[in-house]
Amino acid sequence: MPINFSVIVPDIPFMLQGVLVTLEFTLLSLVFGFILGTLLSIIKISKFAPLRWFGIAYTSVFRGTPLLVQLGLVFYATPQLTGYDIPALQAGVITFSLNSAAYVSETIRAGILAVDKGQREAALSLGVPYRKMMADIILPQAVKNILPALVNEGIALLKDSTLVSTIAASDLLRRADVVMGQRFVYFEPLIFIAGIYYVLVMILTWFGRALERRLRRSDRA
Repeated sequence: MPINFSVIVPDIPFMLQGVLVTLEFTLLSLVFGFILGTLLSIIKISKFAPLRWFGIAYTSVFRGTPLLVQLGLVFYATPQLTGYDIPALQAGVITFSLNSAAYVSETIRAGILAVDKGQREAALSLGVPYRKMMADIILPQAVKNILPALVNEGIALLKDSTLVSTIAASDLLRRADVVMGQRFVYFEPLIFIAGIYYVLVMILTWFGRALERRLRRSDRA
């Protein structure tokens, strides 16, 4: 069959609605993953051994098991274990946030350790509480140093969001699947949503670079 994009023109508004679902899922997972990852990174550098062991074990489990298996456990096992019929989008956000936190925590931990120890010692010598020191001095510098890695994590989340189509979340790929089943064409819907994903990734990349340039200008000012 020849390539004919006009076949899917009536379905374009339907597929575009998946952009909102994809963005909602990605942004929520990114925010919750960053918050949890930050807490986890602080736990990993804690002097309290049980907390540190928990952080290491958490990271090991979520980095050592497939994301798709984790998603299946949250979506299918939650109703069995708790009786709660968890929505697909909610299951996806929970899974991706927990998984992302494991990777983000390692990135942030490396950023924290890269900050000059002299600043930490100076803050402590001035009587700055540990919590305030981390929030106002160490973490802001660490985030500046690891911003490119955080942007890459956001891009990875955006692309991996296609996995939620396996649990019937109405994202871009799921809607393309519906169109393929109705129109019996495959190339056109897949190329169309691939283009959308590419544009979204480019926007996220541009935003990350613009933020990085702004932070550099603020450092020179």
